[in-house]
Amino acid sequence: MSRVVNCSEHGAVAVITIDSPPVNGLGHAVRKGLVKCLSDALDNNMVEAIVVHGADKMFSAGADIKEFGSELAFTPPLLTEVINMIEASGKPVVAAIHGVAAGGGLELALGCHYRLAANNARLGLPEVTLGIIPGAGGTQRLPRLVGVPAALDLIVQGKLNPALEAHNIGLVDELFEGNAADAGIAYANKLIVDAAGPRPTRNQNAHIEAARGKPEIFEEYRLGAQKKARGMHAPLAAIESIENAVNLPFDESIEKEREIFDRCVESDQSKAMRHAFFAERTVSKIPDVPKETPPRKVDSVAVIGCGTMGQGISMAFANASIPVKVLEADQEALDAGLAKIEKTYNSSVEKGRISTEERDHVISMITGTLEYADLADADLVVEAVFEELELKKAIFSKLDQVCNPGAILATNTSTLDINEVAATTSRPGDVIGLHFFSPAHIMRLLEIVRGEKTGADVIATAMALAKMLRKTGVLVGVCEGFVGNRMLLAYLREAYFLLEEGALPQQVDKAIYDFGFPMGPFTMLDMAGLTVGYLIRQHQAGTRATDERYSDIEDRIVEMGRLGQKTGAGWYKYEAGTRKPAADDMIEEMIVETSANLSIKRREISNQEIIERCLYPLINEGAKILEEGIAIRSSDIDVVWLYGYGFPRHHGGPMFWADLIGTDTIHSKMVEFETEHGNLMKPAGLLEELAKQGKGFGDI
Repeated sequence: MSRVVNCSEHGAVAVITIDSPPVNGLGHAVRKGLVKCLSDALDNNMVEAIVVHGADKMFSAGADIKEFGSELAFTPPLLTEVINMIEASGKPVVAAIHGVAAGGGLELALGCHYRLAANNARLGLPEVTLGIIPGAGGTQRLPRLVGVPAALDLIVQGKLNPALEAHNIGLVDELFEGNAADAGIAYANKLIVDAAGPRPTRNQNAHIEAARGKPEIFEEYRLGAQKKARGMHAPLAAIESIENAVNLPFDESIEKEREIFDRCVESDQSKAMRHAFFAERTVSKIPDVPKETPPRKVDSVAVIGCGTMGQGISMAFANASIPVKVLEADQEALDAGLAKIEKTYNSSVEKGRISTEERDHVISMITGTLEYADLADADLVVEAVFEELELKKAIFSKLDQVCNPGAILATNTSTLDINEVAATTSRPGDVIGLHFFSPAHIMRLLEIVRGEKTGADVIATAMALAKMLRKTGVLVGVCEGFVGNRMLLAYLREAYFLLEEGALPQQVDKAIYDFGFPMGPFTMLDMAGLTVGYLIRQHQAGTRATDERYSDIEDRIVEMGRLGQKTGAGWYKYEAGTRKPAADDMIEEMIVETSANLSIKRREISNQEIIERCLYPLINEGAKILEEGIAIRSSDIDVVWLYGYGFPRHHGGPMFWADLIGTDTIHSKMVEFETEHGNLMKPAGLLEELAKQGKGFGDI
């Protein structure tokens, strides 16, 4: 008996239960308990077969990654020792899987002689998402069970597969419904009756022999992985380890697996991806909003505006089966918006992403109206109109009059002062910012903006709502642009200046793409559309210092009627029917002309300078945001940029990446930039302080 691993006997079957909530992680205490229970079962002459299963919701979600880098990670028994003990057992061992068997949890099951899975279970080896590879035999045993191509798919993609698929490829011997322990006992008793003994996975070599002498399997997969996982090392390391399984004896290849695993664990990429993993789980912890704060009910929602953002927001709620009323100013605009929503869902059906029944259900969740009075019963109203403060204030004044007491009034503004909007109502405590990112029904980030008077229960509701919508909610404070767009402006500002100094859009975009972003700034702007940025800059014009450097290149592009992909031209030109950007001589001529008008002599600009000029000021702005208390933690900023702006996950987010480089390095470069380019590059006080102390943002 162990506190986290329990043993029981059911006739000739010993049942070992992992009971370490919430995910039955395989920490040191669990490993120790498994060895004890296994030893007892093997020593007991009355026991003829053994079943391993997990208590509560799942089999096991894998190793406890909190132990990475700690002494406990290397304190015997290691997971490999536990698995070896199971595999060497003279009595058959059955893994009865329900819920999830992931990472080390699946490796534990692979070491068992037989595997059962509940019909709704999911199984996989997602280690690559943490910048590592399976380190307890996963790359060696899985290909022996399912074949090399299927093992490559499972391990390199890092996805959890449904039980039926796992059964079809040979990973699981049998599917079951009902209780995992009962299914395991029944299966074990059948093994006893049939005199079916142990079946060590390491000895099943048919699939390995079938792939031997075929290096093209791995070369082809490497090429695909390099395209899909640009700059990431773990997928290539996983391929290397699976190839070792084919070409080397088991004992030698499993040693190599551990060497590769250790190499990955110590890499900056793995540190970054583990940071991202924990950052996502920390972001919901809000110091002044206790976990037990009861959220308000949100059974019905209204959305103001049925343009691009309103459509996406409406679909996000409909996808969560929350009824939505969407309001527009006139019937023509409403009909056009609803038609686009229906077209989007029809496209999803055509691509096989949803069924016709699912489409019909979500479309039925969305209804249109032209009357504010129809919004009276909504528990939550989300305003999603143009970025014009006076328009938003007028809308909130109307909502204050028609909405029921207790209704949450939210604005989707990406830059404007929520306190000013809230002040137009008699209930500022009910007002909050819900900044969805486009396309709102797909993008996972939801920037939740608290005003000066926003109630704790309203914040709790917004955070809970993010989970309902399958989004990652990040709480931020009020300032121009909040966290994401405020930092984005610093990033874009320098991208514009680099054009004036000698770069071209395609060079800047390539440097940022090669760093790991899904696209560079100018491709991103064209995709998002240039109108909103233009309106924001016009709004800011009155507050801009007269001596402050400002680039009007994009303003000129907008005034030419080039609004991005939707008009077939923006920073780039687009052939009809394609979204592939093509360099445009007209834009290049305008950029060169701008440099001449500003008396700037164009020069060669390196890719390294592009990275530093775009990303170091972005980090510097993040430091100011932390100084001002706009973000709770530096890791919250990382989550915003990982999910909202495509910052490469294998760099961990801008603030974590800054810590890897060193705040002293960032600070000294910003001092240099300030000397060369002026006050806009002045280092933040917090950055200077951390640099002097030899600390990073993660130390705050």
